[in-house]
Amino acid sequence: MLRSLFIDFNSYFASVEQQLDPALRGRPVGVVPVMADSSSCIAASIEAKAFGVKTGTRVSDAKRLCPGIALVLADHAKYVEVHLQAVAVVDRLAPVRQVLSIDEMECELTGRWRERDRAVTLARQIKAALLAEVGQCMRTSVGIAPNTLLGKLASDMHKPDGLTVIEQHELPERLFHLKLSAIQGIGPRLLERLALCGIGSVEQLYAAPRDLLHTAWGGLAGSDMYDRLRGQWYGPRATVARSLGHSHVLPPDLRHPAGAHQVLHRLTQKAAMRLRKQGFYATAMQVFVRCDHRWQRESGGERSVHVGETQDTGFLLHTLDQLWFSGLHQLQRPQAVGVQLCGLVLASQHTPDLFDFHEEAPGVTASQTLQNHPVQRDRTRLMSAMDALNRTHGKNAIYFASAHHALDAAPMRIAFNRIPDLETER
Repeated sequence: MLRSLFIDFNSYFASVEQQLDPALRGRPVGVVPVMADSSSCIAASIEAKAFGVKTGTRVSDAKRLCPGIALVLADHAKYVEVHLQAVAVVDRLAPVRQVLSIDEMECELTGRWRERDRAVTLARQIKAALLAEVGQCMRTSVGIAPNTLLGKLASDMHKPDGLTVIEQHELPERLFHLKLSAIQGIGPRLLERLALCGIGSVEQLYAAPRDLLHTAWGGLAGSDMYDRLRGQWYGPRATVARSLGHSHVLPPDLRHPAGAHQVLHRLTQKAAMRLRKQGFYATAMQVFVRCDHRWQRESGGERSVHVGETQDTGFLLHTLDQLWFSGLHQLQRPQAVGVQLCGLVLASQHTPDLFDFHEEAPGVTASQTLQNHPVQRDRTRLMSAMDALNRTHGKNAIYFASAHHALDAAPMRIAFNRIPDLETER
């Protein structure tokens, strides 16, 4: 039974750039995070892929493979705006069941729409509506199948601009030509474990008993894969956020300790605002620095600390400084930095600290208190006011001065499975 209609936008970032700039249409395009030959393409247009340029290709290699390639600096806010527009268009024709990433979404087929001819007609209507309303460059590949996993595999079978149907009676033979790595969730480590179990092809994976897959995956995920390959329907797995954060590859002019420190301050402020917007408190903080191997023996460093339950930007910035000056500041050629807020607790489950200080201890100055004991004050109203100002007047309307020289150095980024919130990150 057909139940999943899976929509995958082709070369999404590059297609958005071509749609918004007609001069790029029909040309090979590479989208990059920074304009540097040492950087890598985070997306490549269909025309660029014909030359061998793909996601992850080093910019210098992309120029060699495709001398006429147009390099475009990524603008993630634009990609989110087009994504929201596309979701609205699709949802009007068929309710969007889940958004899996910035360029993937799925609709559940119900009633008579599960009939092959009707499902194909609906898919063609969706593809046509996206081209007409979002833009002629926004081509999609659609997969129709019994469940989400098979729908995604079907969407990948014919690119660009494909429409593929996999019906229950066609399983498993329709999958046998695929590589194991084509199946979502099977990466290099799992490929090694599958090989140890004597599984080196999709045909062998399908023939393997449930308990063997349970062993290979190390848990219920293997049993789930057994069922999904056979077309069993399943719903989105309920997940609870455990961490949130930001990372950033430093531009060349900030690849020094002071620049890295300023960018970390900017990332921390962004993460703290997201923390409050999503209704969480963090109980731990991690900071990492990655460096250029060619210039020093150490490849970087990482620090972490438990912080109680907090969503206070000022306290997190103070904690950041403590971690930074515990040795990370000595790394001389940082290339990338990141901040992660971990151990998230829902605001509804937050328990205030019985020993929170609200005034200085007698005979102890403010500077001594900050130096020796990180103090959390009740600044909830202050943080709420700052967030409101930034939502109304823009992300840099008010901020902690420690990030002043890095305000534009850590722009919005789109993770694989997270769509940025324009209200907090624009």
